[in-house]
Amino acid sequence: MDETPLQQMPPPHIYVERTLALIKPDAIHKAEEIEDIILQSGFTILQKRRLQLSPEQCSDFYAEQYGKLFFPSLTAFMSSGPIMALVLARDHSIALWKALIGPANSSKAKETHPHCLRAKYGTSDLRNGVHGSDSFSAAEREIKFMFPNSVIEPIPMGESAKDYLSRFVNPTLLTGLTELCKRKPADPFTWLADWLVENNPNKPKISDGPMIEEAK
Repeated sequence: MDETPLQQMPPPHIYVERTLALIKPDAIHKAEEIEDIILQSGFTILQKRRLQLSPEQCSDFYAEQYGKLFFPSLTAFMSSGPIMALVLARDHSIALWKALIGPANSSKAKETHPHCLRAKYGTSDLRNGVHGSDSFSAAEREIKFMFPNSVIEPIPMGESAKDYLSRFVNPTLLTGLTELCKRKPADPFTWLADWLVENNPNKPKISDGPMIEEAK
């Protein structure tokens, strides 16, 4: 007997990719505006911090660029003022964030990708407004650099995903559904969605405000 298309589908799995975004010194005054664009583009901001790096810390962050002619100018620029570091999450976040920010050279981006962030907020190849991780390994390294205490866990799949759901998701969902039955709101779907957002036990703590700190 032939399998139906449904039977041929792979088993579902949990997959939320993360990437690092930086709002550079030349665009930091537009940070709130850029964050709004990030959220409107379907990303979730898991963590963010405003900080100012020393030239040495910039050299470590851009270690892969060491030896290139623009390296001294890059480290001097990136340490010239505060930056905003953000951990973004969504499916295919690395590729989608790279597409949203556009080509590295802002001058060329204004011609070829006029709606991208670098065309809008950048002015040159160096002062291009924003940064995005190039790959999975780069994202992991850069997130750890900017958020040393962050825990980057492997993506759960198969049986491990089921175990994760039963241990961490189902208890919260059951509590929410029980509360929903007690309250009987007029719009149960919206009420439950809001309740889950407010009672998420793993809800990230985002630091707001103009606090400037030194990266460790």
